[in-house]
Amino acid sequence: MAQVMTLFNLNLLFFFSIFLLFSSIEARGIKYCDKKGNYPVKVQEVEISPDPVVSGNPATFNISASTVQALSGGEVVIDVSYFGVHVHKETHDLCEETPCPISSGNFVLSHTQTLPAIAPPGSYTLKMTMMDENKQKLTCITFNFKIGRGSLVSDH
Repeated sequence: MAQVMTLFNLNLLFFFSIFLLFSSIEARGIKYCDKKGNYPVKVQEVEISPDPVVSGNPATFNISASTVQALSGGEVVIDVSYFGVHVHKETHDLCEETPCPISSGNFVLSHTQTLPAIAPPGSYTLKMTMMDENKQKLTCITFNFKIGRGSLVSDH
């Protein structure tokens, strides 16, 4: 079992470097980590294509957001849970996920990656925390997404 979980975690590393590879989870599925938090970055929508994500095939996650302040850099921390069990965490440079500097107004974080074919289907929760260069929290959201079964037979 431990070997399976290790292999699972290694394969998720590739998929979840997707970071913000977010057909569509609408804004109603997005929850802010702190309901009282007045974050300078507001997320309007998270889109995932395809939805559900298919193991072994490319997936694109897009996060549409807006900022009240210009951003010259920072980082994005991704935590992923599978049926409530933490399975992966990673950190990305903000400017690797979207062109910097980011002017005040609307912007999109986007990433495409192929999920390993052995990733188990089911419900996942992704928590994204964005921080500026001084480690000040810009936003924190959670949303759910699903991974479906990949095809065992090639279409070619």
